[in-house]
Amino acid sequence: MSEHVEETEAPLRYAYLGPAGTFTEAALFQVASPEDSELLPQPDVVSAIDAVRTGEADLAVVAIESTAEGGVTATLDALAVGEPLVLLQEMLVPVGFTLAGPPGSRLEDVRRIAAHPHAWVQCRRWLATHLPRVVQVPATSNTAPAALIAERTARLRAGAVEVAPLGFDAALVPPNAVDTYGLEPLAEGVEDNPNAVTRFVLVGRPGILPERTGADKTTLVVHLPHNNAGALLDMLEQFATRGVNLSRIESRPIGDSLGRYSFSIDAEGHIQDERVAAALMGLYRVCPVVRFLGSYPRVDGVRTAVRPGTSDADFIASRAWVEALRAGRHPAPGD
Repeated sequence: MSEHVEETEAPLRYAYLGPAGTFTEAALFQVASPEDSELLPQPDVVSAIDAVRTGEADLAVVAIESTAEGGVTATLDALAVGEPLVLLQEMLVPVGFTLAGPPGSRLEDVRRIAAHPHAWVQCRRWLATHLPRVVQVPATSNTAPAALIAERTARLRAGAVEVAPLGFDAALVPPNAVDTYGLEPLAEGVEDNPNAVTRFVLVGRPGILPERTGADKTTLVVHLPHNNAGALLDMLEQFATRGVNLSRIESRPIGDSLGRYSFSIDAEGHIQDERVAAALMGLYRVCPVVRFLGSYPRVDGVRTAVRPGTSDADFIASRAWVEALRAGRHPAPGD
């Protein structure tokens, strides 16, 4: 009698900006359970995206846009080149910061603050007001300095003879990192915008797209023809004439020479929408590079407003009318 062995699926592997406690991890927990997934913290956004390309990870969660700085350039640039990847879902995470240091720290002793560049930008007015002479020590993530503090504190408590200095006095960290890493809170709510939000995306390899919901986004990277007067207008008209609204458009240097830029674009709608598909076909005709980065549901669930004359039914009817003319038939007006 043979034994029946039931196969179990391997847990999905998620790459994200670590270590534990980052805002990226909070976004990750919106789409994956830590009990049923393999979490792969990475030192930076590019490494998280590359982990998907190399097969080390099945999916990656990365920041793509913030209310403080707009597009996250590291993410936009990494997705614009290399093996194609697609966005499958988006998540929003409220962003706030606490200034914290090793146990026993005092605010008046802070001279050097470790902070991720995005954290520094989101707290610079508070810092200029309360700690005008502090110096930034760049950090790879919002919790990397917290992890260093926790490690050094543990070594000191264990009686280590030689413990290297941190190189900073305090750090800008997510509020939950204070308890997670055993830090001394020095000032809470130091972010300049209490309503700050960062948008994150789930990145995977191309395959079956998320289904159309009626409340979707399509993300693209588009290059313009070089030295072609009116090229930007030509590109924008592909959307405007088909009733496709753009919720985000940002220029990024292509990198081959000065003055050469690509555009990272979020369009309202799904590639399954006739108007979006028609806009993509138009872009393909007039632009040298069009990279499709996916169609996926909007996290806010706001349905796309469809302009009269641009619904799927309108496009289908217009095509049928042209086909009738090609076949020698002349439908009556309105048929």
